Amino acid sequence: MDELQPIFQELISHPLAFMGGLTSGLLRLNLDEDPLKSWLQDQGVSSESIANPDGSTNGNGKGPQSIEIE
Repeated sequence: MDELQPIFQELISHPLAFMGGLTSGLLRLNLDEDPLKSWLQDQGVSSESIANPDGSTNGNGKGPQSIEIE
């Protein structure tokens, strides 16, 4: 049950955004296609913040990256 706790916290703290994300995932909507893309731009959301919500980049963005675990 501990692994589901972050999902429930997001649902409680941002119910409308959570349900919108869940719905778009279930309907397999592409955030890079209109009309969803233009609506997100009107809301002030950039495509980079959707792809990397924490603002980080994953290496050069060209495929899987290797990591080293000690």
